[in-house]
Amino acid sequence: MAHLLMVESWVGSMSRLLPRAMREAGHEFTFLTRDLHHYLRSAPEGIAHPLLGARHVLTAETNDTDGLLPFVERAHEVLRFDGVVTSCDYYLRTAARIAGRLGLPGPTPEAVENACRKDATRRVLAEAGLPGPRFALCADWAETAAAARAIGYPLVLKPVDLCAGMFVRRVDDETALADAHRALAAFPVNARGQRRDPVVLLEELLDGPEVSVETVSYDGAVHVVGVTDKSVGGEPAFIETGHMFPAALDPADAEAAAETARRALKALGLDGVVAHTEIKLTADGPRLVEVNPRPAGNRITELVRHVTGIDLAAACVDVALGREPDLRRRATGLTSAAIGFLVPDEDGVLEAVDGADAVRAADDLLELRLADPGKSVRAAGSNNEYLGHVMAGDARGPGARDRVASLLAGLRPRVVTR
Repeated sequence: MAHLLMVESWVGSMSRLLPRAMREAGHEFTFLTRDLHHYLRSAPEGIAHPLLGARHVLTAETNDTDGLLPFVERAHEVLRFDGVVTSCDYYLRTAARIAGRLGLPGPTPEAVENACRKDATRRVLAEAGLPGPRFALCADWAETAAAARAIGYPLVLKPVDLCAGMFVRRVDDETALADAHRALAAFPVNARGQRRDPVVLLEELLDGPEVSVETVSYDGAVHVVGVTDKSVGGEPAFIETGHMFPAALDPADAEAAAETARRALKALGLDGVVAHTEIKLTADGPRLVEVNPRPAGNRITELVRHVTGIDLAAACVDVALGREPDLRRRATGLTSAAIGFLVPDEDGVLEAVDGADAVRAADDLLELRLADPGKSVRAAGSNNEYLGHVMAGDARGPGARDRVASLLAGLRPRVVTR
């Protein structure tokens, strides 16, 4: 039995998947947070929050890594940690620095820093010779407008240090660019109270379907578990509306995407990590969108598990302990699994989701999760505003996506406008 330190977490699915993986492996964890109530507020009514299954809960200022390290060292002297994990993007760098300070397994802090900063990722991959879009890092509006004219429209404007697609916008002209730039500038602090870097990343728009490559890097080798496809909507935002695993791709395209992910992870020096690498399949070949040095979100890890039997949350725990992960494929009875998200298009309050009982009775349903009545709703601008999801599988081929689309069409949210 091992003892892991979990530094913060998301309040969504991974806050349940990581504790489950540790519990099923016979491990324990101590949870470290700056605000336990952040998690308790999200607990479903009548169900104990999985983070309360921790052996200990420690409170410290996790947003001050320099001040946190001595605290963690003192805790380690008493509690003896064997590994460090987090599922929250905003604390991946903190977890890497803690592991490095304590001499525990994990990717190097520099590699995680370069993967988490979108501008640093672009710089490192360009220096390694990986083809990518033209891009520019801009400190203010004057630089942004000038860079946009130099690169040429259409463009993508991105923050360098947010996640879930927040404030990532397609811009087709200078008016749209100014609107996107102002909106991002008006968000100086992220949801965890961390001050953002106000710089802006501009990128040439990549045209083509988007996929993600799910990998586990261990002992210097990158193991590709598979390729997931992605549906995107909500222009000018980039909102993920669904996924299917495995992606219905020509084998040559799947291998090209996988090889691009391998090269990116090697260039960044990421080892001892489960990663989710997003790639566009353009007419000129695969082009990297971003590298996430943590398991995929949006229940993609569960799609993988339903089809292959491989538990990427368990692999995340294993590599954090310096142990070889179990990546053996097992027969599950499914050849594809897909998820579709209920994306709101108006502001208001959710009164009900009609059609849920019929969807819940579907034979091939794997999951149905819906927001509770009374939830405050706003038209989606990122991947943070979903009203729920449907997950289904197919035992005969790549039909899971169509089945999910059919089930999702049967759900009708009733939103009362304010």
